[in-house]
Formats: sequence, C-alpha cells, structure tokens
Amino acid sequence: MIFSLNDANAQRRNKKKQEEQKASTPPPEQKAPPKKGGIQPFEKVITKDAESDEGLFNVHKLDDKYYFEIPDALLGRDMLMVTRIAKTASGIGFGGGKTNTQMLRWEKVQDRIQVRIISTTITAADSLPIAEAVLNSNFAPILASFPIKAHAKDSAGSVIDVTSLLTGDNKTMGLPNFYRTQYRVTRLDNDRSYITRVSSYPENIELRHVKTYLAGNSPSADDDGSITVEMSNSMILLPKEPMKRRLYDRRVGWFARGTTDYGLDVQQSKTIRYLDRWRLEVKEEDIEKFKRGELVEPKKQIVYYIDRATPKKWVKYIKQGVEDWQVAFEAAGFKNAIIAKEAPSPEEDPDWSPEDVRYSTVRYLASPIPNANGPHVSDPRSGEILESDINWYHNVMTLLRRWFFVQTAAINPMAQSPEFDDEVMGRLIRFVSSHEVGHTLGLPHNFASSYAYPVDSLRSASFTSKMGTAPSIMDYARFNYIAQPEDKGVALMPNIGIYDKYAIAWGYRPILDAKTPEDELPTLRRWIEEKNGDPLYRYGRQGNPNDYTAQSEDLGDDAMRASNYGIENLKRIMKNLRDWTYVEGSDYSELEEMYGEVRSQFNRYMGHVGRYVGGVKEDYKTADQDGMVYTHAPKAKQKEAVEFLNNQLFNTPKWMLDNEILGRLQDYGAVESMRSLQVNTLYSLLEWRKLGRVIENAALNGSDAYTITELFSDVRNGIWSELRRGSAIDTYRRNLQRAHIERLETLLTEEAQSSRFAPSIDASQSDIRAVARGELKALQSAIRAAIPRTSDSMSKLHLEDALVRVNNILDPK
Repeated sequence: MIFSLNDANAQRRNKKKQEEQKASTPPPEQKAPPKKGGIQPFEKVITKDAESDEGLFNVHKLDDKYYFEIPDALLGRDMLMVTRIAKTASGIGFGGGKTNTQMLRWEKVQDRIQVRIISTTITAADSLPIAEAVLNSNFAPILASFPIKAHAKDSAGSVIDVTSLLTGDNKTMGLPNFYRTQYRVTRLDNDRSYITRVSSYPENIELRHVKTYLAGNSPSADDDGSITVEMSNSMILLPKEPMKRRLYDRRVGWFARGTTDYGLDVQQSKTIRYLDRWRLEVKEEDIEKFKRGELVEPKKQIVYYIDRATPKKWVKYIKQGVEDWQVAFEAAGFKNAIIAKEAPSPEEDPDWSPEDVRYSTVRYLASPIPNANGPHVSDPRSGEILESDINWYHNVMTLLRRWFFVQTAAINPMAQSPEFDDEVMGRLIRFVSSHEVGHTLGLPHNFASSYAYPVDSLRSASFTSKMGTAPSIMDYARFNYIAQPEDKGVALMPNIGIYDKYAIAWGYRPILDAKTPEDELPTLRRWIEEKNGDPLYRYGRQGNPNDYTAQSEDLGDDAMRASNYGIENLKRIMKNLRDWTYVEGSDYSELEEMYGEVRSQFNRYMGHVGRYVGGVKEDYKTADQDGMVYTHAPKAKQKEAVEFLNNQLFNTPKWMLDNEILGRLQDYGAVESMRSLQVNTLYSLLEWRKLGRVIENAALNGSDAYTITELFSDVRNGIWSELRRGSAIDTYRRNLQRAHIERLETLLTEEAQSSRFAPSIDASQSDIRAVARGELKALQSAIRAAIPRTSDSMSKLHLEDALVRVNNILDPK
C-alpha cells in the first residue's frame, strides 16, 4: 500500500470537519423522568392487568379504580346524563325511576379534564349580540375536575381516574334532594357504598354504584337508620347536529320542553316550547314520492326490542301493541315507521344490551308492582327522542284482570272467572302495550277523548266496531262498562283511534318546504283549525281537577247516564260474584279482591258525577278563534248530578251489602266502610274550592248558574228526606246525617285549606259561612218538627242528639 502526503492532508481535513460537526450538533435529549403525580406514560397508568371495555370512552378497571380514556374529538361535545334509581329500598319509589337529567360537556383545561353541567333553560342564537350576555348569565358549573393521568396511546385523548365521581356523595348522581329531606339523610356511609360496574357502549356510558346513607327517618331500616339504593347514571352522546324542533301548541296533546329565548325580536323574554319526538325523516330519493302523497319508509325506523326475559306466550301481543301504531304513522306519510323485534340471544349477539342507547326495549321486570310505564330520553336542545325503555312489570296482569272483570264481566263470559284464557289476557296486554308505546312516541294522556262519544253509542256494535270505545287509546278509558247484556257484539276496549292518528300526523309529518321551526307554524295551525270544534280531535289535559269533561276512567258524554249503566252492571256482578270468583280448594281471597274492585268502581262513578258540580270545561283556543276557553257546566247537569248522588249513594246502596259475601270476608267493618264511602263523596261535594267555583259561576252567569243555595238545599233534602215523613232512619243514614252536620260546622267555623292547584278561599269574607249558617238553621227547624212524629226509638234518639249538635254549633255558649 502506498501512502502519500495528499492522503494525509485529506485525512486531516476530514477529521477537522467531523470535529466541527460534532461541536455544532446538540447532545441527544435526555428525557426527564415523569413527575410524581404528573402525566405518566399510558402503559404505566393502564397496565396489562387492567380490564378494558371499548366504547364511547374506553373504560379501564385496575384493582378498585376506574379510568376513562376520553378522545380529544369528544371534548366539548354535548352529552346527556340520565340518573335513575336502579334498585331501591322498600318505600323509596320503584326500580328504574328517573330522578335527574342534565346536559354535560367534558373539557380540557391545562393538565386537567373537567365536566360541566350545561343549562338549556335560557338561550340565544350564537350570531346575536345578546348571546354573550346569555353566556355570562349562565356560566356552566363544574360538576367534577380530574388531573390527566396519561395521554391515550395514539396521543389523541386523555386518561383520567373517575373513581371519586362514583364513590363520593355527588348529589346530582345519587339520591335526590327530595328523598334526602323526606328521610332526613345526614351523610354517605363510605364503608357500605361501592361501584358496581362501569360499562361502555358506542354512544353511551353506563355507571352503576351502590349508595348507603345514614337517615334519621329511614322507611326501610329503622334499626340502623340507613337507606341503601343502587344508582344508575347513563351518559349519552348527543347528535352533533340537533334535530329541527317542532314548536308546541297546547291544543294538541304532546310531551314538550321549553327554553327561554332572549334572541327573539320581541320586547320581553319568551319561553319557547317544542315537542319531544323521534327523528323521522324522508330519504332523499323518496321526497318526490312523499310530495305525491305516497307512503315512504323513514331514513331510520323506530325499533323496539322485546326483552329476553319476557314469557314467550306474551311476546307476540307486546309486539302487536308496538306495531299497532303503524296505522297512525301512515297518517303522517310513513310506512313501517315503527316495528318490534325480539332481542337477540347471547349466542346471536353477545354484545347486545338493553343498556345500549342504540336500542329501545320493552323490559319485562319481575316485580309485584301492578303497573307499566313508558319513559323516554330526549335531547334537551331539540326534543329528539333518543331511546325509550318501556318497563313492563309482571303484576300488570293482575291490574288488567281486575279492570276487565269489574268493567265487563256482566256482559262478557270471557271475564267471568278468576283466571283468563291466554288469548284474552294477550289482548289485554296488547292494549296496555299500545298505550305505553304512545307515551314513548311523545303523547301524554288525553282525558277529554272519551267525552267525545255519546253514551248510547257505546252500546252499538256497529259504532264501536268502527270507532272503538274512545277516539284515543291515550285516554284512561279502560273497558266498556256502559254496554248492557242485550248489546250483542259491542266492542269492549279502545284501539288506536282517530285522535291518535291526528296527533301523530301533527307531530311527525314532515313539512318539507319549511326551513325553520317558525316556518312550520302556518301549516301546523291550519291542521288544527281544520278540526276546530270537532270533539273527536279535542285534547284535554291530565291534572285539571275542575274539568268535568276530562276525567280518568270515564266513558261517554254524560257521567250520570254512563254511571247508571255501570251500576246496573255492578249489580249483575254482585249477584254472581261468588260463582265467578270460585277456585276449588282456595280461601276467599279472590272473592275479597273482586268485591273490593266492585266498591272501587262504584266509587269512581261517584267521582265522575261529582265533578259536574262547580265543574268547568277547558277547551284551549288561540286569540283568533271564537268561543271561550272555560265554560261552566250547565245548571241542569249540575242539579242532575246532585240528584244522582242522592239516589245512588246517599240513599244507601244496600245492594253492595250482601250478607252472603260479607259473612265470608270479615267479622266487622261493613257499616264503617259504607260510612266512609258516603262521607268522602259528601265532603268532596261541599269542598271549599268547589263551593268557590259555584259562587263564582252565579256571580258571572246569574240565573243560568246552579247557585250555592240550591246546592245546599238539594243536598239537605236528599240526606234528610226522612224528616218530612217522620220515617225510621237506619244506621247508615244516621251516620251520614251526623257527617253532614259536622261538614256544615267546618264550613261555618274553620278556615279553608290552601291548595297549590287553585286560589284560596277566604272563608270569613265569602258567602260560604252565611249559607252554612242558614242551612244549620233550616235543619234546626226541620229536626225539631220531625221529633214528635218519629216513632222509631233509635231514630228519635238520633234526632234529639242531632238537634243538640246543631244548637251547640249555632250557639256555642
């Protein structure tokens, strides 16, 4: 090898160049070890021992700690948290009952993740100047804040430890305040509280935790003074683009929500209400078909899954109840809009769960509660219903059997037994399923519906086969108690009715040319006005105790006529009650239960009739419609109602006092039960606010009104009818007459009870005391005159005592 000077020079140059490059290159970065308690590597926080559940947030469980891995893409997204009592202690509501609903947002602030409670009660469009003021007045409170423990593996998310959110006494996620106050809850017992599980699904997170509270007034554990419940919190991702709202009109029954909108071009803040409804939209390719009036399938169907726990023989009837609503959606322009499916088996779909917000479920619950209910979860920003779980309690069949027996057994051989055939019970289950599904679609009860049908039309086979027993299945018009034995072929229960089709069409039919909710209003109002004045389309809200046309459990447009028919059927049932409740080898529990149902049904009839006295009809209208919203019950009908009560109740209904039945059920109590039945109705008839409405009616309408003096006189003449004849007064009537005196004393000497449902009556300044005093004086004279001509010794003693009572009230000295 030959080595030259030039080579040596080249080597020196290269070496110098390398040294210069080395000097200019910074040393490799030395990563400082993570700060203790700071952000750690993912693998150090979520180790290989963690149990992980992928979903909306990935959830990791490590020992007794729970971690959320929240993607950055979900920060700032609106979520809804629905809180329920999943399992409850005795006396505290029922399992599945909703206690709280809040909108949430997860946000990143420096090295922490916090969750805020977002209010939707006041709003303004972001583009308006006032939006800043609304934001400043509605600063979202922080529900919880967590240090970031690690970044996600892909660096596009944050890992936080949320254990404290579930183990602490977070009042928004635990026992609600009204229970805490009622049961005097002092604090959470951490030793008896724990996390049950946290499950993640594609669109929601389900949190379950058991809470034990120390309580001074526990309804279920007096010995140790504690309450234990299992709470459920569902965190649901809301749609990125809210559904277009449909504005509410009180003339159509609908579940609705509201927000105070400060961005409207009006001179005051105004509450805007909008419907709760499913997002039913026309597919792009079907728009022209829809415009031509053809039925189209929606982009996304409403699908209900029947719980795996449902007994197989009832599944088809529950499914039928769901799909009965298809005919209503056809009125809205959609076919196959709502369907029912059986929930897949674990083998068919191991990941399927009724807790997954993507699935609405009819859940069959092994519970003694004789009920079913249809709650739903909706987006507070738009009213869009996101999912619904109908709770079907096993013992609802007990309720159905009682109702069907007491309301139809007089004319219906299929109901004349303690146990119904599966086909009969299945049809009843279908009826309740339809009713509860109606609630999940957005419809509340329509208690005015049944008033639309003439009473005698409900005895017609041709009418009821076409129209059912009420225009809406959302009324509490159970079964046809009006039909008589000779009314062959008459229908016994309602179906999806003409009002239901109208309401679904009004709430769901797309108005394609409308760009905003306000653009829809002319069309929506026109749809209502086209039905104006037709009783079939009238809505009567639940909860107005004064509206005699919107009552629970009634049928027909005349409670007196309908109740007379119903009582005739109850008498027929009483004559056969022992035979129709007979079970070989059993005790008399079935007889006792159904006898109680007869009494309850009779009492309902008394309530229906009593509502006419001082009653009003509420018929919502807008300012551009003719007619009154509130009209008083006609004078003749109020007077007829009192006459009915005198004849059917105050004249003791001894047909209910069957010794062959009572002698098998009780050793004592028949007289007291009848006294209670009569007296409760009497007190309701002479109730403060009812009397105030009678007085107001006379003040406003003069001679067209049924006056308070006429009412008191008619009641007195009915209850004390023996005085004119000097005839014997039996035990039941003596009790009732004493109660009448005591009620008059109350009206004369005591103050009216307050109520949040109606204005208070100032007893000292109203006519009530003057009329009560006049009635007592009239009684004083009538009793004094009747004593000499009364020969029955017990009746004479009673009248002498009654006279003393009246004297002492009028002259306490």
